[in-house]
Amino acid sequence: MSAADTAWMLVATALVLLMTPALGFFYGGLVRAKNALNTLMMSVCALGFVGLAWALIGYSIAFAPGNGFMGGLSRVLLRGVGLDAQGTIPHLLFMAYQATFAIITAALISGAIVERMRFGPYLSFITLWSLFVYAPIAHWVWGGGFLATMGALDFAGGTVVHVNAGVAALVAAIVLGPRKDYARQAFLPHNVAFTVLGAGLLWFGWFGFNAGSALAANGVAALAFTNTMMAPAATLVVWTLLDLWRTGRATAVGAATAIVVGLVAITPAAGFVGPKGGIILGALAALPSYFALLVRARTRLDDSLDVVAAHGLGGTVGALLTGVLAQKVWNGVADGLAFGNPRQLWIQFLAVLASIVYSAAGTFVLLKLVALVAPLRAATREEGLGLDVTQHGEEAYAAAEGAILVLPDALPMDTVGVPELEPEGGRA
Repeated sequence: MSAADTAWMLVATALVLLMTPALGFFYGGLVRAKNALNTLMMSVCALGFVGLAWALIGYSIAFAPGNGFMGGLSRVLLRGVGLDAQGTIPHLLFMAYQATFAIITAALISGAIVERMRFGPYLSFITLWSLFVYAPIAHWVWGGGFLATMGALDFAGGTVVHVNAGVAALVAAIVLGPRKDYARQAFLPHNVAFTVLGAGLLWFGWFGFNAGSALAANGVAALAFTNTMMAPAATLVVWTLLDLWRTGRATAVGAATAIVVGLVAITPAAGFVGPKGGIILGALAALPSYFALLVRARTRLDDSLDVVAAHGLGGTVGALLTGVLAQKVWNGVADGLAFGNPRQLWIQFLAVLASIVYSAAGTFVLLKLVALVAPLRAATREEGLGLDVTQHGEEAYAAAEGAILVLPDALPMDTVGVPELEPEGGRA
């Protein structure tokens, strides 16, 4: 047991936990004001529901001794998880650190279904998803499963977290369908400052996400820390230049998105590539995600906050580039294609493919099972009023003083959309 490693991992666990409310701010600023609170709650409540499910069952599925596809049940209810050493840190701390990964991975999916999914079914879905989709894939890569045996490289969650969540978001967006009036009216962010704040806090927390995955205060953690600084910086520069070239303007939403894409892309490679490789990876990762956002906007796919382009595609690009840019001189594990080992790229491709297939199938089945018990989609009238009021009985922003909410009495809600505000004494 190492006191230094334990101290660092305590800090890293707190940093990663911060990322989930940070994600709530990132997503919350991008939606309309009437759904801001609901969007925040989708992230915040994952802390409780997914965190508890992980401690009771999920950790065992992911990390208990089992077979190549799933861990056993010997760690259910945290049996045998105490203060004994797991590596050089307490076993309980390792479990808690891994819990923060499960929590934010499930919360990431919410970006594709905001403003239209009912809150109760959402909580049921992400809890089940964390157990039956996330935990098995975590076992495949980090728990001694078949992808680990193949030699797949995923330092902090390119396939386990981002490809997995991105595919789940795509399936969920398709199953739920687009929002009311999608492609007929602009859905503008209500608070871009929240989004930029969320991106900054995500970057801050991501140092724990990537550098903490070394599970020690050592040189590998320092390498991952540096790559987590430099790769998103490169993504941000390329993204901004693309914006200026295409439109002549650099947007704050674009900058915040670029930071997240760079963080996502470097995640699988953070401890496997040198700092120059990290910069190259971050710069290259900007291109596919940037143009994927432009293409998605012209389709009927209502991936509300572009989880697929940022996390699914960003994670895929990062995982594949890990197979190209990995250097044994830095990681002591394996070289990539650029350093004479083309087999590593093939292994990375198979790992991505396996994650895509399993996540897509598992997500679809779980959504359909939840739908048998309760409707997934909010009613048209509820969607028009906003999910803050209809799902939580609260509002992120109180109505202006002296004004009251007026429901139209002549037209159905799906025709008029958002209710009007009239001065006190007006039609009620």
